[in-house]
Amino acid sequence: MASNVQIKCINKSDRPNPHERIINIGGTNPDGSRWRLTQQQAIADIESGKYRFFVSVNGNSVWVIVATSKYDNKYLKTESDGEQPNNLLSLPECP
Repeated sequence: MASNVQIKCINKSDRPNPHERIINIGGTNPDGSRWRLTQQQAIADIESGKYRFFVSVNGNSVWVIVATSKYDNKYLKTESDGEQPNNLLSLPECP
């Protein structure tokens, strides 16, 4: 059974660009320590069933899913939640 994990920050390859790709995702463990995964590792963990990631914005949580671009590249995004830009891309920079 997958563990549910909240993503609280990201690193992008071009931070000012809202459409640039995610390099890392991160958050905090129950003990307060920080964790960070590469996008590739997070995709592998979702696909293997190890983790289910989510983002929480203004009290609303949405699941993070694996999508495939028209060029066959896998990437992370949130399920459709009616918000623009994507909640995952709007998260602050990971330290």
